[in-house]
Amino acid sequence: QVQLVESGGGLVQPGGSLTLSCAVSGSTLNYYAIAWFRQAPGKEPEGVTCQSNRHDSTYYADSVRGRFTISTDNAKNTVYLQMNALEPEDTAVYYCAADSEGHAVVATLSPCWPSEYDVWGQGTQVTVSS
Repeated sequence: QVQLVESGGGLVQPGGSLTLSCAVSGSTLNYYAIAWFRQAPGKEPEGVTCQSNRHDSTYYADSVRGRFTISTDNAKNTVYLQMNALEPEDTAVYYCAADSEGHAVVATLSPCWPSEYDVWGQGTQVTVSS
């Protein structure tokens, strides 16, 4: 069973950068797709980005495209979310999630749906404020 642990959240000023990490227990090959979701207070979870295990398909939400980048270091069994040009609207709890059952459909224009991901980390808070 895949387990995920996020880290790297914190307080950052608008325009700043932050990198979140998602440590994957076992091999990073033990899932079909990996995603980052975020949830702000009073809002529904938003699929920020998701990527197929083979890295041949990646989706970014319009709100983060060009500013956020997902990447994987297989040697370290870690997935990263590089966040640049952060805005107050990016403030949320960020979750790493994995599809270990093959339900997720990952495509450039296909949003990430929480229901397709069965393994979740505990979340890490990101606050963008001056």
